[in-house]
Amino acid sequence: MTVTLITGANKGIGFETAKQLVERGHVVYVGARDVERGEQAAAALGARFVQLDVTDDASVDKALATIGSDEGRLDVLVHNAGVLGDGPIDGPKALRVFDTNAVGIVRVTEAALPLLRESSNAVVVTVSSSAGSFWAVNNPDRPEYHLPVALYSASKAAATMLTIQYAKAEPAIKFNAIEPGTTATDMTAAFGIGRSPEESAAFVVRLATLAPDGPTGTFQDETGELPW
Repeated sequence: MTVTLITGANKGIGFETAKQLVERGHVVYVGARDVERGEQAAAALGARFVQLDVTDDASVDKALATIGSDEGRLDVLVHNAGVLGDGPIDGPKALRVFDTNAVGIVRVTEAALPLLRESSNAVVVTVSSSAGSFWAVNNPDRPEYHLPVALYSASKAAATMLTIQYAKAEPAIKFNAIEPGTTATDMTAAFGIGRSPEESAAFVVRLATLAPDGPTGTFQDETGELPW
């Protein structure tokens, strides 16, 4: 059975991704900062829970140590945890957004690499965003053009670049970043936009279940690779 860890999986796209992977027979670990919410989500999904705050090294190390002890490997890692950081900008907010959306990817990936290397078909999916693409934010026909989310955009550009660089550094593991589609979640509620999390999660699942000869080092949406 495939062993999967999803960060920020107690709600939104992460929750729906976990649900669809459980239905496919994956052993899914729901990573969440809040213990109560995470345990409730895992119970509702038939998944397993690990307390995981992507901004805390000790939390990340403990979560991956638990998975390592229980499973001995990790087949799929989905970087889903993220914050929007909209509104007025200052230094502390910038540090918080980048710590979650970019540095968190480094923390979790580095902690997970020994377990990913034990898999015969390791896959890492980063839920990034075209809000971090020069092409999209400068294209008036794209929804990202109108989004006033400078910190989110900049941190997602970093998230995509980290994914591509990890793909180069770890050729035996498939690393891909995705634009999941504009999705109605708690994070985007203020904008009143987006499709259901179930629809976006279906694309995450597609990239999380790549065959051994699947692509790596890409940034893509449902239609294929995207410029950024």
